[in-house]
Amino acid sequence: MSFNSTPIEEIPVIRDALVKGFASGKTKNVQYRKDQLIHLSYLLHENRSRFVESLAIDLKRPALETDFLEIDGTIAEVREAYTNVEKWSKPESPAFSLNWFSMNPKIRKEPKGVVLIIGPFNVPLWCLLGPLAGAIAAGNTVAIKPSEMTPMTADVIAELFPKYLDPEVVRVVKGGIPQTSKLLEYPWGHICYTGSQRVAKIIGVAAAQTLTPVTFELGGKSPVIVDTSADLKLAARRILWGKCANAGQLCVAPDYVLVLREVEEQFIRELQQVYTAFFGSDPAKSDSISRIVSPQHTLRIKNLVESTKGNILIGGQIDVNERYVAPTIVTDVPGDDSLMTDEIFGPVLPIISVDSLNQAIGFINSRDHPLVLYIFSEDKKVKEKVFSSTNSGGAVANDVVILPAAAGLPFGGIGASGFGYTTGKWGFNTFTHFRGTLDVPSWLDKVVLGSRFPPYTDKKLADLKKNLNDTLPLRPGTRPVTALKRRWGWWILLALLSAIGALRKKRFVAANICRAAGRKSIGRGGLSQSCDE
Repeated sequence: MSFNSTPIEEIPVIRDALVKGFASGKTKNVQYRKDQLIHLSYLLHENRSRFVESLAIDLKRPALETDFLEIDGTIAEVREAYTNVEKWSKPESPAFSLNWFSMNPKIRKEPKGVVLIIGPFNVPLWCLLGPLAGAIAAGNTVAIKPSEMTPMTADVIAELFPKYLDPEVVRVVKGGIPQTSKLLEYPWGHICYTGSQRVAKIIGVAAAQTLTPVTFELGGKSPVIVDTSADLKLAARRILWGKCANAGQLCVAPDYVLVLREVEEQFIRELQQVYTAFFGSDPAKSDSISRIVSPQHTLRIKNLVESTKGNILIGGQIDVNERYVAPTIVTDVPGDDSLMTDEIFGPVLPIISVDSLNQAIGFINSRDHPLVLYIFSEDKKVKEKVFSSTNSGGAVANDVVILPAAAGLPFGGIGASGFGYTTGKWGFNTFTHFRGTLDVPSWLDKVVLGSRFPPYTDKKLADLKKNLNDTLPLRPGTRPVTALKRRWGWWILLALLSAIGALRKKRFVAANICRAAGRKSIGRGGLSQSCDE
């Protein structure tokens, strides 16, 4: 199988097909959306071995990691969308308001149109097909652009999608910068991008030119705090697994550890024991460690490791041609070290000792907001203090990496780590336009709103303020001098008129149906009346 980019001249044709597909109105049908989601789930299930094979070629990733980190989680995303799309899509009513209830306020859930999803190389299935499930559930048509850095997986996606999904609903564009640049020339209902901050800035500028809304998931340096109350054996096992899964190429991987000084020595001993248990004496021979996506990325990590001022406790071996970086633990890392500049995106774990929890929190708060923050502690007060004193896209106590798969939770960044959400109902909401509607009866002009029309007078202004009950809450520390006057009588009258109007409308419709059916009366159980009554 060879990787062939989509010809630039085909991109307008692809977009036009998606525009036509959306204009047909078929994606407005919820059952049709469910059918597409079923096909998407079977695409993953029936071709599991194809994706395991393609990611083994692209990243030399172990099959267990592909199943656990990508395929199973993505199928769960699709299944959640399929199960809930009817409920998610139903119009909603806002909270009851005396001022507005008679106008039948509703919130309609409508698709944004034709959307674009641009995926990364590190978890191409999760970051493409997870948002795709939300976009389909919301009723959009979708162009997806896999990363050119995982060409075998992109080829499998491009081959399988037309076999399972309506090509007027989902299309694949393969390629690199030229194809992405061409896609960004067009306005979209929404753009969802997962990747680096550098590319996000380029996409953001292009999207601004077409006034296209965007969602960015950008990763960042996600910290781990190891508290004195932590289960250190558990912390070492989970942190090292999260750091080395997919060779550290996960946006939610723990990037560095802030360990309390009094437990640092014991924590490092636990890490060394776990390291040997995971990878043996020679990790290069282990079948449980992936490779870096490209020689260029491997060289970038090599330069970071060679420039560190810290102590390489274990690991450090790097082969650029083989794209191999040994799982590496670096201690005594200063805050301004080469390993602390950008997201490492490799299996290299810097360890920084701190004297107190407050120092750890201050260190985190002095830097960009991370995508996820991790705290290992058995003390409920410590966990609450860390959660409430920091800011991050998400926060997890006593584990790493698994947050994006947690059903019902939003997942997304804040600040430099991104913005917007891509999972579950939150992903559905991302690709949905929430359209407010009113249906205003004519009789309201006689009761409440008639004073809004010219010629304007002071009396009309006073009437509007009284009828709309436009009052402010009391200032803190003050008490009302007199009881607030409320015009409940007007609202009781309005409610009665609204109920009478609804009843008359119902009788009018029933009478018309009666006449259309050629009957003379309507009624049940022996009770009847003329159609005209």
